[in-house]
Amino acid sequence: METKFNLAVLIDGDNAQAKLIKEILEEVSRYGKATIRRIYGDWTTPQMNSWKNIINQYSINPIQKFSYTTGKNSTDSAMIIDAMDILHADSVDGFCIVSSDSDYTGLAKRIREEGMFVMGIGERKTPTAFVKSCEIFTFSENLQPKSEKSSSSKGTSRKSSKPSSSTPDKTDQKQSSSKLGKEELKLLDKAFEISTNINEEDEVYIAHIGSTLRKIDPSFDPRSYGFRTLTQLFASIDKYKIMRNVVNGLNQPLVKLK
Repeated sequence: METKFNLAVLIDGDNAQAKLIKEILEEVSRYGKATIRRIYGDWTTPQMNSWKNIINQYSINPIQKFSYTTGKNSTDSAMIIDAMDILHADSVDGFCIVSSDSDYTGLAKRIREEGMFVMGIGERKTPTAFVKSCEIFTFSENLQPKSEKSSSSKGTSRKSSKPSSSTPDKTDQKQSSSKLGKEELKLLDKAFEISTNINEEDEVYIAHIGSTLRKIDPSFDPRSYGFRTLTQLFASIDKYKIMRNVVNGLNQPLVKLK
């Protein structure tokens, strides 16, 4: 995607993890350039302390919202109002809403109604309504650094092993593909079927399947099943075959049934 594709990143400081801000911004960069970066919260409360040391480091503009009523969160209303102002200013091409709060479901729908790109980043507990309202939704658990994910389970066993390559070996693929349930496999089959029908070919670019998957389920992510890429995921499924395909010096793999 072109770097001209500008995104507004709006973070609910009461509902996001400060320790993942680097990974969050890296994820956003896969889809566009984060030209607007704002974080909302009541900066007079202790719970916002974790953000104070990093907002300048990542050029994030803090927005103060006092909680006028006990038990009521004014952050969501402030974010929604700002989002609508940005939307009508035509200064960006899309939005990223960082929160696990269902209160942003209506906002995501409204942005999509304007024909603009909207993605979400939040925890797995995020209500389905909000997830499905986004074009892309990334679970923050998938953004955790590998060292944090694997230190407890793989720490000592990896010391004597060979350095891992970017593509997992067959054993790793079998273990990871076992995480795929019947519903996930059905979803992959459906995405392949739709993609091949659109292109009227027996084989299809992996990128096209990825696009179709996101339309069916915005939260589908190969990282949820232990794979770094969708290509690696399909390679682990016996019924599919990955075909190397180089176009203009770039590898654009194709998928077909065996």
